[in-house]
Amino acid sequence: MTSTVNDEINKQSPAGTVTGGKPTPHVQVAIIGTGFSGLGVAVKLLENKVTDFVVLERADEVGGTWRDNTYPGVACDVMALLYVYSFAQKSDWKSTFGTRDELFDYLRGIADRYGVRPHIKFNHEVVGAQWDERLRRWNIQTSQGDYTAQVLVAGSGYLSDPVIPNIPGINEFQGKIMHSSKWDHSYDVKDRKVAVIGTGASAIQFVPAIQPEVGHLDLYQRSAPWVMPKPDKPNKGLHGWALKNFPGYRAFRRGFNKRGREILSFIFSNPNIAAKTVQGNAEKYLKKSVPDAELRARLTPNFVVACKRLLFSNKWYPAIQADNVEIIDGEVGRVTPTGIVGSDGKERAVDAIILGTGFQATKRPIAAKLTGRAGITLEQQWDRSGMKAYRGTTVAGFPNLFLMLGPNTTLGHSSQTLMIEAQMNYVIDAVNTINKRGLASVEVQSDVQERYNEFVEKAIEGTAWDPATCNSWYVDSTGRNPSLWPMKTSKFTKSTKKFDVQAYQVATLTGAEKHVRVQA
Repeated sequence: MTSTVNDEINKQSPAGTVTGGKPTPHVQVAIIGTGFSGLGVAVKLLENKVTDFVVLERADEVGGTWRDNTYPGVACDVMALLYVYSFAQKSDWKSTFGTRDELFDYLRGIADRYGVRPHIKFNHEVVGAQWDERLRRWNIQTSQGDYTAQVLVAGSGYLSDPVIPNIPGINEFQGKIMHSSKWDHSYDVKDRKVAVIGTGASAIQFVPAIQPEVGHLDLYQRSAPWVMPKPDKPNKGLHGWALKNFPGYRAFRRGFNKRGREILSFIFSNPNIAAKTVQGNAEKYLKKSVPDAELRARLTPNFVVACKRLLFSNKWYPAIQADNVEIIDGEVGRVTPTGIVGSDGKERAVDAIILGTGFQATKRPIAAKLTGRAGITLEQQWDRSGMKAYRGTTVAGFPNLFLMLGPNTTLGHSSQTLMIEAQMNYVIDAVNTINKRGLASVEVQSDVQERYNEFVEKAIEGTAWDPATCNSWYVDSTGRNPSLWPMKTSKFTKSTKKFDVQAYQVATLTGAEKHVRVQA
């Protein structure tokens, strides 16, 4: 649908409003964040000759989650060749899986090589953004000043804000406490009594890294994860030489891994098949790694594989069976000034508590900062209707807002960068459509958004991720799964190849005083 609004509005303040005697900087596109999402959108804007944009970054360097996470042992669990942009392959990976430092360097290199860095405003945390219906633009407040933008792209992702569990007494603990994503390297864990809360993707990496150093480690396990061996091998010999010198070989290896992971989407969509195949292999790995039958039973998950994220490690099982490690099952009871009381009622004294409790994946903090057309925040809207978007990217009531890694774009079987690139193409085609058609705003129609979410929720039913049979961090407080994309990545990529403007209410600036509606 199309409506028209008076373009005299823009003539009144072409450079933005005046605040404190200075004009507010105005850009066509404002991007929040410099992780894979934000940098990727910026690169593609420049590729499409769109230079009127700014990237707002709260930190002092690019990198997103690979800048922030520095805990011991941090690494990627997706094959390196598949975890990077398809248009910017890296040929000198040290091994099959990239390390944190390699990925951080890769993203810094992207910012430099593609000319994004001059557009970045570092130490500019977005504290609020409101849609101005009259001027058809976003008014953005940052920690270092205001901006206005026609289009706002939120690239903050879902792994940017840690979950701090609401455990009774946690604020009274007198020792050291830190979340894995905010690791304090000035604190030496050597010979200390350390408690780790959580057994997810972060803990499975840092626990084996610190276990040989600590004096004693208490591992609080609410639920055991499914773990598979990590096939990480050095890129050396003929294989390493071919990766560096033959782009065709790199493309083959990347494509082979990508297609293999697409098969996983079929397997995980059929829990019975998943239980007989992938889960069967995980059970064999557990049995081989843990000879003690009683301990093995405690380390056997009570859910089908892929219900929660499938983890990969060659070091997890050896580390947690070490003499200086005790596994405590169940919820943490409470924290005392000097230790933790477990579900068994016993208090264990510790010097430090490390939280491996993940991120706010189903309650995005950025949503509280974005205020839409009706004067309500995205958080408020999602609290009422559930976390929903169209193609994981746009939301009814929030014109010209594009969410990177929005609802139902998380993957449980493949590389997240595939979804990011698909969304990048969609956003860029939307900006190009806005420019070519002279549009002031685009807003997905609410009925289109609702039908799309019904389609995704139907696809989740009966899979390993179905909230009716699986409770995980993918599931929100209402019992929905607003996180997972339950189909092949190729299906999402195809659906976002072009901006489907017919699904949107669009507004044009024509100079007409009246509002009319016609078919797009």
